[in-house]
Amino acid sequence: MSEKTLIKVNNITKIYKLGEVEVPALNGVSLEINEGDFLIITGRNGSGKSTLMRQLALIDRPNSGDIFLKDKEVSRMQTKKRRKLRLTRLGYIFQEYALIAELSALENVMLPAMMLRPIKDCRKRAKELLEKMELKDKLNNLPSQLSGGEQQKVAIARSLVNDPEILFADEPTANLDTTAGHEVMEIFKKLSQEGNHTIIMVTHEPEEEVYANRIIRLADGKIA
Repeated sequence: MSEKTLIKVNNITKIYKLGEVEVPALNGVSLEINEGDFLIITGRNGSGKSTLMRQLALIDRPNSGDIFLKDKEVSRMQTKKRRKLRLTRLGYIFQEYALIAELSALENVMLPAMMLRPIKDCRKRAKELLEKMELKDKLNNLPSQLSGGEQQKVAIARSLVNDPEILFADEPTANLDTTAGHEVMEIFKKLSQEGNHTIIMVTHEPEEEVYANRIIRLADGKIA
C-alpha cells in the first residue's frame, strides 16, 4: 500500500446557519489520507461525519481551512474546475442509491461516462462493470425492478465508470439487509485490495470497521 499523501486537510471548519443561529459542524479538523487507504469515518449522529465527507468530496466548501488533493489546493478552486475534478477523479456512492428511475441499470452506469467519451465506449465499459457486479442479467432493468442490494451495486458500477482515484461512500449499507450489506462491503474490500482506488466511507456500523485500514472517529465536529 502506498504511503504517498493523496489528501491533506488543514484545520477546516464548517458552520451552518439556521435562521439567526450558527451551528458548528466541523471545528478545526486536520488529517492526511494516503493513496490506497480504506478510511472509515465514524461517530454518532450529528458528529460531523457526512459534513466532513462533503468537504473531502468537493460537494461543499469549508468556511475556513485548506484541503489539498495531491498538493493542489481544491477548497477554493473555481466551481468549473472542481466540477471537472469530481467527474474525472472522484466517484460517489450514496445511501439512497441516487439512480434515475426512468433509466435502465446500464444507462444509469453509462451516464457519467457520456460526458467524456463516445457512447459505444461508455456502453462497453458499463457492461463490463455490471458483469463484475454479477448483474449481467439485469442490464435493462429499471431501478424499481431491482432489489436494494442490486441498486447499490449499480451505483457502485456507476461510480467506477470513469476510473476515479478516490471513491466516496456515505453510509452505503444503511438501507440494506445484512446479506446485501455484506456483499457491498466485500466489493469495497476487493476494490481496495486491487490497489487502484482510495476509499473513504462514512458508517455508523461498528462491524464494518474491520474492512478498513484506518478509522477516524468524530465527536462534536472534531477528531476524537
